Amino acid sequence: MISEEQAAELIDIAVKHGVRKKADGIEAIVTASNVSTSRFANNGMTQNQSPEQISISVRVQKDGKQARLSTDRISAAGIRELVGNAITSASFLEKDEDMLPLPKPEKKTQQKSVNRYDTRTANFTAEQRAKAIKTIVNVAEKRGLIAAGIFATGSEVEAIGNSEGLFRYHRETHAEVSITMKRIDPDTRTDSTGWAKQNSPRVSDLDVPALAARSAEKALASANPQDIQPGKYTVILEPSAVLDLLCFMDFDFTGTSFVDKLSCFLHKQGKKMLGKNITISDDVYHPLQAGAPFDGEGLQRQMVELVSNGKIDNLVYGRRSAARLKAKPTGHGLAEPSAEGEWPHNVVVSGGKDSVEQMIKSTKRGILLSRVWYVREVDPTTKIVTGMTRDGTFLVEDGAIKTGIKNLRFNQSLIEMLNHVVALSPAERTAGEEGEPAVVPAMKVENFNFSSTTAF
Repeated sequence: MISEEQAAELIDIAVKHGVRKKADGIEAIVTASNVSTSRFANNGMTQNQSPEQISISVRVQKDGKQARLSTDRISAAGIRELVGNAITSASFLEKDEDMLPLPKPEKKTQQKSVNRYDTRTANFTAEQRAKAIKTIVNVAEKRGLIAAGIFATGSEVEAIGNSEGLFRYHRETHAEVSITMKRIDPDTRTDSTGWAKQNSPRVSDLDVPALAARSAEKALASANPQDIQPGKYTVILEPSAVLDLLCFMDFDFTGTSFVDKLSCFLHKQGKKMLGKNITISDDVYHPLQAGAPFDGEGLQRQMVELVSNGKIDNLVYGRRSAARLKAKPTGHGLAEPSAEGEWPHNVVVSGGKDSVEQMIKSTKRGILLSRVWYVREVDPTTKIVTGMTRDGTFLVEDGAIKTGIKNLRFNQSLIEMLNHVVALSPAERTAGEEGEPAVVPAMKVENFNFSSTTAF
């Protein structure tokens, strides 16, 4: 994996060549990854990929214009050619009236690092991943199921520098396992499935036997699912389902969404819009979070409370949206130029004390929802989303799971949903499919709207 010194050398080549070419400003970002992925399906290994990727992108500013180009040619000649092409590209563009000069380095006292590099994870081998996958397959075969999924481990690097003297470097490790178990009924030949996923900078955080058991139990418990009428139900959303719904609100907490008048919270700052039990922050320093402590321009990320007891409190800002809205940047900017501007990458939703099991016991009649799938936005102003249930949906009656049920389609306002949360579990690091991993709880929600049955 590329070291801090090696990353600095690549950035230095780009910056010096940009200065020689009389660019008004030049910025370079180096990214590298050696994350290896072992795939399995039909209870057997199918593939092991071990790519090593290093790339560099440069942003040049010249005569009020700016452009960014990228390459994986990291030789000195390749980087110089990239810089020259970026300067040429910028010359064809219109002037960027909102362009800001490149940021100067922050004071050392303002810079804060996070240690998310784990030697064991960095050195985890294909043989070790195969051994863990064998554990998963053993669970599947013992229960008469078919297992598929991935196990990935490795390291990632991000470094940024510019012609103003700014330089930041971050490395961290990455580990992820995703398991789908399928049961085929011997009589009806119908399928039932269960799914579990976990993601962390440390492979030791991944409890593979527990994930295998969970996905197997869901596949078995949802066998021969029953029909249920659509309508409004009390719903228990497991953390992955919460994550893959709430991620559709991430952009609404950005300064750019206010500049473009696209946020569902426009003109709502300081007002109570969600339930009193809902508090949301963006906190890269949370012990369960991952990612670099600086943004796409090299600014230090700040912890920002977005929602405080239901009140829309703050937004995250890159430098561009902060200048437009006369606010202070919070270190959430994306690499410029960017139409999206910034993003809350480290969402933390405060939890409560109720376990999923306690939520089930306290439910007279409702639905336990393990996972959502194919979620899409319907109405950005009221934040209505639609999607389907998947991989384990259950009818709850009289405080117990009664039966698996067939998948349903939902049409639900996320704002309304977050006003009807009646119980929260402790928050945990959670991985889904729609959004980035986040720290979220399970939620018990009243009046969740299922619009129709569905089949896939």
